[in-house]
Amino acid sequence: MYAAIRQGKAKAGMAEELTRRIKEGAIPIISDVEGFMAYYVVYAPDDTVTAISIFNNFAGAEESNKRGLAWIEKNLAPLLTGPATAVAGPVIVHTLA
Repeated sequence: MYAAIRQGKAKAGMAEELTRRIKEGAIPIISDVEGFMAYYVVYAPDDTVTAISIFNNFAGAEESNKRGLAWIEKNLAPLLTGPATAVAGPVIVHTLA
């Protein structure tokens, strides 16, 4: 299992608009990547937005970051305080209920 993590800092008050844009635009792009398993977005109280995608292969995780960063730059840049970052790698610990 591999995770792709993209993170950025939103301008204050942008949570609802970010949510709408991500649901309409990012989910179809990320979920279309081969090996896709899951997608989560966390909006922290300090306006940090973290997207976590789970894949069954490293190539999928890398591809999702490539597509995700391009999509963020094109569609979310006006709502962020700066550029988003991305990392990908193997999930070394996980558990489910």
